[in-house]
Amino acid sequence: MNAQQNDEETPLLQRPEQPMAKTPLPWDQIWILLLLEMPELLSSRTLAPFIPQLIRDIGVTHGDESQVGHYAGILQSSYYAAHTLTIFYWSQLSDHIGRKPVILTALLAISISMFSFGLSKTFFALVVSRVVCGAFDASDSMAKSMLMDITDATNMPKACSYLPIPGTIAGAVGPLIGGSLSRPADRFPDIFGRSELLKTYPYLLPCSISAFFILTIWLVTYIRLKESVPTKTPLWELIKGGFFGQEPRQPLSNVIVDPDEAKSKPLPLRALLTSKVLSVTASYATTGLFQMGFNSVLPVFYATPIELGGLSLDPPRIGTLLAASSVIHGIFQLLFYTRLIDCFGARAIHITGVSSGIPMVILFPVANALARAYGIGMAVWLCVVVQLMLKTILSMCFPCMVLFIRAAAPNRASLGATNGIAQVAVAVARIIGPASASSVFSYSLQKGHDAWSIYYFFTAIVFLAVGTALSLPRDPSVWEDSQ
Repeated sequence: MNAQQNDEETPLLQRPEQPMAKTPLPWDQIWILLLLEMPELLSSRTLAPFIPQLIRDIGVTHGDESQVGHYAGILQSSYYAAHTLTIFYWSQLSDHIGRKPVILTALLAISISMFSFGLSKTFFALVVSRVVCGAFDASDSMAKSMLMDITDATNMPKACSYLPIPGTIAGAVGPLIGGSLSRPADRFPDIFGRSELLKTYPYLLPCSISAFFILTIWLVTYIRLKESVPTKTPLWELIKGGFFGQEPRQPLSNVIVDPDEAKSKPLPLRALLTSKVLSVTASYATTGLFQMGFNSVLPVFYATPIELGGLSLDPPRIGTLLAASSVIHGIFQLLFYTRLIDCFGARAIHITGVSSGIPMVILFPVANALARAYGIGMAVWLCVVVQLMLKTILSMCFPCMVLFIRAAAPNRASLGATNGIAQVAVAVARIIGPASASSVFSYSLQKGHDAWSIYYFFTAIVFLAVGTALSLPRDPSVWEDSQ
C-alpha cells in the first residue's frame, strides 16, 4: 500500500521517461511531396553548368572574363528577387484555399520559364525568364508546408531524412543535363548537327528536357495529391473580403490531417511575428545567405582560368562535380541524419553545418595555389573532394530549419504563413548572396584589388550564421511543448 502511495505521489517529471511511439509516415502522400522537392532544384541545377558560357556567348561582358561572375550573380538573384516579393502571399494564400492549387500553378510556371530560358538570346530575356519562374515558384515551400501538415513531432525528423532523395536526383541529373546537352550541335554533330533549331538556340535542349520532366510531376500531382488543409475558403470570397480576410471556411472531405486542427484559424501577419519565428527566420536567412553565395561562386571558380584565381574546368567536368556532390549529400543524409538528430539535437547539427563553412572557404585559395604550382593534379582534386564533403555537412542545416519552423508556428492553421515568413527572409538572403558574392569574386580577380576579399566576405557570413543559431533551442520539441 505504501509502495502504491509513494508511486502515486511521485511527481511525473521524476518518473522514468517512457519512449514516445512514433507515428507511421503517410507514404501515399510523402512520395509525391518528395517529387515536389525536385522542380526548383532541377531547373536551377540544369542551368548552372552552362550559365558562364552562355553569358560569354551573348556578349554582355564584351570579352571581359572578370565580369562573367558578376552577370551570373545578377541572373541568379533575379529569380530570388521575384520569389521574395511573392512567396509569403502564396504561402498565406495556401492556408486559405489549400496547398494543391498553389503547387499546380507553380509547376506550370517553372515549365514555361524553362522553355523561355532556352529560347532567350539576350541577357534581358534571360532575366525575365528567371523572374517569371521566381514569381510563381512556390512548389518547394508548399511541399514543406504539406510535410508539416501531415506529420507530427515523432515522425517529422524521419520524414526530413528523406528530403535529400529528390535533391540528390535533381542535383545529379540537372548538372548532367545542363553540362552534357548544352550546345548539342557542336558536341554531338552526328545526332544534332543538322538541327538548325539547336544551332540557333544551343541551350534549348537541356532546358526542354527539364521542363518536360516538371510537367510530368504536374500531372502526377494533379491526379494523386490530396489536399492537407482541413478547411478552405473559395478564392472569390477571399478577393471580396480583401484577399486575406477571415471569412467562414468550408469543410473539405478526404483530408489527411487531424480534424481537431479545423478549430484553429490562420493568424494575421503581426500575430505570427513571435520571438520564436524571428529566431528561426534569422538563422535560416543567414545560413541561406552563405549557402547561396557559395553555390553561385563555386561553378564560376571552377570555370575561371587558373591565372585569374580559378581552376579552368569545362562545363562537363563542372556538371559532373556538382552531380557527385548531390549524390554524396543525399546518401549521407539518408543514412545518418535521423541518427545524428537523435544523438545531438537539431541545434548542434545546424551549428556544425554552418561552421563547416570556414574550411570550405579556405580550400578555395588552397586549390588555386596548388593548381598554379602543379597543375590540375591529385592535390587539387583532393581539395575539391574535401570541399564538396564539407558542403554536404552544410546542407544538413536546412532540414533542421524545417523542424524549427514547424515548432515555432503559433498554431497549425498558420503553418503555411509561418513557413512563408521564413521563405521570404531566406529569399532576401538568396538575392543578396549570389549577387554580392559573385560581385566580390569578380572584384577580387581584378588587378590591384585584394584577391582574398571574397574569402573575408564568406568568413564574416559564417560567423553571423553561427551567432544567429545560438538563439535556437537544443531540440524543436522544447518549443512545441511550451505551446
